[in-house]
Amino acid sequence: MNADQVREFRAQLEAAEWVDGRVTAGRQSASVKDNAQIPENHPVAREVGAAIVAALERHPLFVAAALPMHVFPPLFNRYAGGQSFGTHVDNAIRQITGTNHRIRTDLSATLFFAEPEEYEGGELVVEDTYGVQEVKFPAGSMVLYPSTSLHHVRPVTRGARLCAFFWIQSMVRDDVRRTLLFDLDMAIQQLNQSVAEAAPGQESPICNGVAVQLTGIYHNLIRQWAEV
Repeated sequence: MNADQVREFRAQLEAAEWVDGRVTAGRQSASVKDNAQIPENHPVAREVGAAIVAALERHPLFVAAALPMHVFPPLFNRYAGGQSFGTHVDNAIRQITGTNHRIRTDLSATLFFAEPEEYEGGELVVEDTYGVQEVKFPAGSMVLYPSTSLHHVRPVTRGARLCAFFWIQSMVRDDVRRTLLFDLDMAIQQLNQSVAEAAPGQESPICNGVAVQLTGIYHNLIRQWAEV
């Protein structure tokens, strides 16, 4: 999200009602969760959440990485005064409040609304197969990671950390397959870019043919692995 969107949405979020964040935690998570949240059915949460989902639908990198089938309506949390969230794994299934619709949480996302220098601590620490990753992004930026990962939020000792968080059910539930498809997609895009940037008369028919062949492989893998 750009700076103007961040300012507009942040003002709405800060003026909204906030409640104990444990209202959306599972039994295990509730014992280590200490933050505040905006109620799921709050008008501001719904309005800003819908804007986030609309932005994601237009974001090619997100679509390539997540291959989204369903996006859980974004929720919003705030950490201040030493609040934190201990190590946990997100619930495998989330039910959308007020409906019978459930989604499988393949991917978790955190979108930052406060700049890193506005608060001390508050890093999102994700433990996955690639090691321990610490995330504290600029406002308007988002991190996407497998929901199977252990993760926690470090205590915020100064200022306030304001974020949106939500989950995605992917068309490809397996993280390894999703990663392979993402890497293949990025390689195809780079190859197509090289072909497009070639000087007139210097285009390589071999490169163009390889790009077409790899695109076919990509879509055939999607056919094999996707659940729609």
